[in-house]
Amino acid sequence: MNETKYTTFFTPEEIELKRSLEARLCELAGDCLRDDDMPRIETLLTQAIEEGRLRRDTFGLNPIINNLQTAIIVVDEMGMRRAAIVSILLHDVVKNEYISTEEVSAQFGADVAGILSGLVRTGKLYEKNPSIESENFRNLLLSFAEDMRVILIMIADRVNTMRQIKDVDNDEARLKVASEAAYLYAPLAHKLGLYKLKSELEDLSLKYTQHDMYYHIKEKLNATKAARDKYIAAFIHPIDEKLAAAGLKYHIKGRTKSIHSISQKMKKQKTNFEGIYDLFAIRIILDSEYEKEKQECWQAYSIVTDMYQPNPKRLRDWLSIPKSNGYESLHTTVMGPEGKWVEVQIRTERMDDIAERGLAAHWRYKGVKSETGLDEWLTSIREALEHSDDDGLELMDQFKMDLYKDDVFVFTPKGDLFKLPHGATVLDFAFHIHTNVGCRCTGGKVNGKHAQLRQVLSSGDQVEILTSSTQTPKQGWLDIVTTSKARNKIRQSLNEIESRQAAFARETIERKFKNRKIDYDEPTMMRLIRQMGYKQVKEFYQKIADGSLDVNQFIDRYVQAMELITEPHDVTTRSAEGYSMQQDEQLGHHFSGDVLVIDQNLKGIDFKLAQCCNPIYGDEVFGFVTTGGGIKIHRCDCPNAHDLHTRFGYRVVKARWAGKSKGSLYPITLTVIGHDDIGIVNNITSIISKEENIQLRNISINSHDGLFSGTLTVLIEENARLQALVKKLRTVKGVKQVNRN
Repeated sequence: MNETKYTTFFTPEEIELKRSLEARLCELAGDCLRDDDMPRIETLLTQAIEEGRLRRDTFGLNPIINNLQTAIIVVDEMGMRRAAIVSILLHDVVKNEYISTEEVSAQFGADVAGILSGLVRTGKLYEKNPSIESENFRNLLLSFAEDMRVILIMIADRVNTMRQIKDVDNDEARLKVASEAAYLYAPLAHKLGLYKLKSELEDLSLKYTQHDMYYHIKEKLNATKAARDKYIAAFIHPIDEKLAAAGLKYHIKGRTKSIHSISQKMKKQKTNFEGIYDLFAIRIILDSEYEKEKQECWQAYSIVTDMYQPNPKRLRDWLSIPKSNGYESLHTTVMGPEGKWVEVQIRTERMDDIAERGLAAHWRYKGVKSETGLDEWLTSIREALEHSDDDGLELMDQFKMDLYKDDVFVFTPKGDLFKLPHGATVLDFAFHIHTNVGCRCTGGKVNGKHAQLRQVLSSGDQVEILTSSTQTPKQGWLDIVTTSKARNKIRQSLNEIESRQAAFARETIERKFKNRKIDYDEPTMMRLIRQMGYKQVKEFYQKIADGSLDVNQFIDRYVQAMELITEPHDVTTRSAEGYSMQQDEQLGHHFSGDVLVIDQNLKGIDFKLAQCCNPIYGDEVFGFVTTGGGIKIHRCDCPNAHDLHTRFGYRVVKARWAGKSKGSLYPITLTVIGHDDIGIVNNITSIISKEENIQLRNISINSHDGLFSGTLTVLIEENARLQALVKKLRTVKGVKQVNRN
């Protein structure tokens, strides 16, 4: 280029920089450029400058310098050749319409013109959609950039721009460029296996968009560098000895994760820098023959995991199934000294070169050294970019982690590994450790951060359980846990607590009864508890135990209920209007002539017939030992039978009729339902009056909408006579149902 033109477009520093960059480019790519490429390019650039067709960009950067720097990136770090280099150097003169793509094709070839056409098209698309979402924009880029080298050049250009704008004054433009680098270009670089460039884009983006966060982490890393280096050295030392003893050729690198990676972990885990556990990464690079690569990588993996506990969730096997971008490596995360996570990457020299330089290095190993043979490489690039999975990890999970899909693996702070079902919570883990730990659990720490009992655990979590001596299991815990072990232990503990509370409440009530000299009648107690709205006796005892129900008020209600049952009546003179069956209900409370066998072989024991079910001779019955020591006889189909057997099974005794006294009559209440026909009541009472030793003591009939329902109270001597009576009543015309209460 004519030196006299430099003063109008280049600063003295830029002139020197341009010369050094051209020399570097020729050194890297001289063998692929034609002899006349650089002179002809310089001529076009000089003419474009003279006509004012080249301009500095938004940041005031020189486009020729930028293009030289970008060309060096695509050669040195991506492995691209002549067409890409020439396209980059001519980009601005074509974009600013100094020369057409047809003229470029004639002078430099159709391959160069094709790349330039794609760069111009995507550039215009980009200008029209500056804020479009990354996923949509990526799809548009792929459709516009038919040649995948266009995408690679765009990534290289953005890397170069990010490197150059650290000292510019245009903060707004820098923020926009940095944000685009993070949401679009870094994911594209990652997908292509350009991990070094991807990390650089992410770190620089964080530096420009979150300045304080970037330097906070950077300062923390600098402050802890000595301790970190010491730790990595201690971690590597035993591995080094074992690998050497195994006869492997290798070298080991220890590194800290990128600043961007650390910041993402801090956000995701909602913790500070000190709360990030897996800051460390170790890379074991083997010098292996191609045929022995996989064997020796797995051998190294075995050595590492024999010494340090691996986290199965974090195993990544890209040896068996390489990534679509050619990446091959074996990743695992192990628990190192002091309970710290360390990522270990195991690969060969060949794999490491591919990992650093992406698909370009991959295809170079396959013999692609010139423009010819690039088709296969570029096809693979398109397939990689068009793959719907952004990072490939989910696909690997599907193939490699099915073994663990129903389980989660969590660690204690000491590094002990426990397996739990998928969906297990902090509380599940507490009971998994020990029942006492579970019963006293108040919460936990997951990855160093406080967590509630119900927090669901993920594989790889490091969990510490917090306990309190005053904590006890709660009913709501059953809705938190998912494991049968925890659920069973909680139920067992709750039952023990309820039993203690019930015993305390029962003891309190019985003591009050004795102090007030009140007889304790179990059936009356049960009826009263139900009348008060308690569906289960344990709820009642719970209220007594915790003081929310005043025991004295309950006893007062109990006394009132007993008075209604035992209130005396005048039996010498009475009228039909004042007649009540209550005194007849006293019949059968004690029959000295009746004989029951209690508990298989005991006779002559004093007993009473329960009023809740009014058993009569011939009914199937059982005995119930009351708190006063007496025995109440209940029918086996008594409404209270289930609760008595369930709650007080230890007080239930067997009983059966062994004889009855002559003339004993028992009060029985029947319910009759039927059509309200004329004379139906007379028909019913007529049948009863004709029966010997059956007395009708009370009848109550209600009719409504052509139907009637009534209750009959009769005195009858035994169950057989009762069954016969019921059978006869059911034959009365219009009667539909006859049931014993």
